[in-house]
Amino acid sequence: MSPVGWEALAQWGEDIACIEPLAGGVANDVWSVRVDGHFAVGRLGTRSDADLAWETELLQHLDREGLTVPVPIPTTDGRLFVDGLVVMTYVEGGPPETEADRRRVAETLRQLHRLTQGWPQRPGWRSSTDLLHAETGTKIDLAAMPPEGVARCRAAWARLIGRQQCVVHGNTNNPSNVRVTADRVALIDWDESHVDVPDLDLVLPYNAAGLEGAAHDIAAQASAAWEAAVCWKDEYAVKRLAEVRAV
Repeated sequence: MSPVGWEALAQWGEDIACIEPLAGGVANDVWSVRVDGHFAVGRLGTRSDADLAWETELLQHLDREGLTVPVPIPTTDGRLFVDGLVVMTYVEGGPPETEADRRRVAETLRQLHRLTQGWPQRPGWRSSTDLLHAETGTKIDLAAMPPEGVARCRAAWARLIGRQQCVVHGNTNNPSNVRVTADRVALIDWDESHVDVPDLDLVLPYNAAGLEGAAHDIAAQASAAWEAAVCWKDEYAVKRLAEVRAV
């Protein structure tokens, strides 16, 4: 029996079933599912077809290039999403725990950045440097923030001008979005991914990406400003904004 709204799951064939809801889905309804006898993950949300096309194409590209990511499973007629529903392979592993784990995460992120230089922007999104001039982009509305806070965020992002851009995952400091095993690091939950400056992904525990001096300061300030803007105005966003220096 499928939960309400999951009627589209029938497009994946006859041997399908929803098993149980999974934790971690904020913007989406996420369930473990069985497709043709295999354990998989279904995600139902309100993203546009253009947005889902961008995400599923990205995941297929990264899978082909050797990164471990959830891979979209096509419907019986070859579609990768139907009515906001995407079904993906289940990725094994646990969260990163040690400094060595975090260094492996940093290398995986740098591989992501190398593989996606020149990638088109996610539909409706803005990069941090776009927001020097734009006020809105998907989850961000700078008009909702205090003007003084916006000025501080923009001063932090201005230090990124001229950097090459690529796809950033956008949320790997949430340990539930990283799956580590002995032989590989997997990145899951690509809800926050978009095209931006790679620095936003590289502010990691233990400074695992090895950023030094000014490079670390630039990345840390830009990342704090981004998280303040994209989450405004919850408690976490207020905390992150407090970390962005006054102009």
